[in-house]
Amino acid sequence: MRNEITIRITGQAGQGMQTIGNAMVRMFKQAGLHVFSNQDYMSRIRGGNNYFQIRVSTQPVFALRQQCDIIVVLDKTGVPIHQDSLSEHGVLIVDKEQFGISDPARIFYDIRMAALTKDLGGNGHSVNSIASGALAALTGVSFSIVASVMNTVFAAKGEETLDANVRMAKAGYDAARQDLRDNAFMLPQDVDPGGLLMNANEAIGLAAICAGCKFYSAYPMTPSTEIMETIARYAGIFNIMVEQAEDEIAAINMVVGASFAGVRAMTASSGGGFALMTEGLSLAGMTETPVVVVDGQRPAPATGLPTRTEQADLDLLINAGHGEFARVVYSPGTVEEAFSLTIDAFNLAEKYQIPVLILTDQHLADSVRNIKPLSLSHPVVIRH
Repeated sequence: MRNEITIRITGQAGQGMQTIGNAMVRMFKQAGLHVFSNQDYMSRIRGGNNYFQIRVSTQPVFALRQQCDIIVVLDKTGVPIHQDSLSEHGVLIVDKEQFGISDPARIFYDIRMAALTKDLGGNGHSVNSIASGALAALTGVSFSIVASVMNTVFAAKGEETLDANVRMAKAGYDAARQDLRDNAFMLPQDVDPGGLLMNANEAIGLAAICAGCKFYSAYPMTPSTEIMETIARYAGIFNIMVEQAEDEIAAINMVVGASFAGVRAMTASSGGGFALMTEGLSLAGMTETPVVVVDGQRPAPATGLPTRTEQADLDLLINAGHGEFARVVYSPGTVEEAFSLTIDAFNLAEKYQIPVLILTDQHLADSVRNIKPLSLSHPVVIRH
């Protein structure tokens, strides 16, 4: 019995690593385990090599490990790329027949995913559900949890799609149970079944709603876009105006105008987009208009590397704008801090009539872990 394992799912963009990864995160949380997950992906729609990594533990976890215990390889090119990332007794889950692998080495854990997909009448993405079932079996997660998660993930796509994916997951589950590798990857269950699954982007979006934000405008820019998506998801319930602007210049000026008219307002971007906002930020400073701006950092200069992480914008945020004016810069380090500091940001912006800037990065923004339920009474929302 293990106290923790690290799992990586790798393949080409478009093969569904995010689907299987998110399903596994839900499965392990529902099984009562702590999780931390992040995805490494290229800025492309198809091709390349991406991966989704999950650390599962009986204790709270706040980062990934470099070495992986199980690596699910959905594309043959991923074998040489990721093989060196295996831990001492780790395995690569592969379709040896599909990949043309004849090596009998114990690191290759063979599941005939392509053949199972064909036998069960599935499509190219069915291997995701087969792999989910196999991972559940290897780690000791009951199939009832697998079926429950499949229902959550696929119910909206219709009963036929749901039933097909449950069948695929069961096929993968049964295939893996034929070789459990001496229970080498089994995890205890029901260690801590509570909590929420959340990343920092979602926490910031929810905190903005709790703080009374009534206007949000932004131009989509990785890794901050999910903040807008989160607020938009609940905009109808909480009477929030969400406007996708034509660019970051328009976004910051809309936010300044909304705040000047009397409502709490917010925008978000990355370093390159924030650079375009500096004139509007100066306007907020000159007119003493409270605004909240999020900078989700990624490697620069210019467009840089949209899907990677970096922490290099602090000087930019401290000094952005022409002339001198007061501002506050927050830099949360956890999902919980992202929530509480966003509420603080709105409070301080309104109290002192200044811009308040929140500095995150791609890793914090996109990494999901289970946290204790967030308090809606602390920090207190203060209106002036």
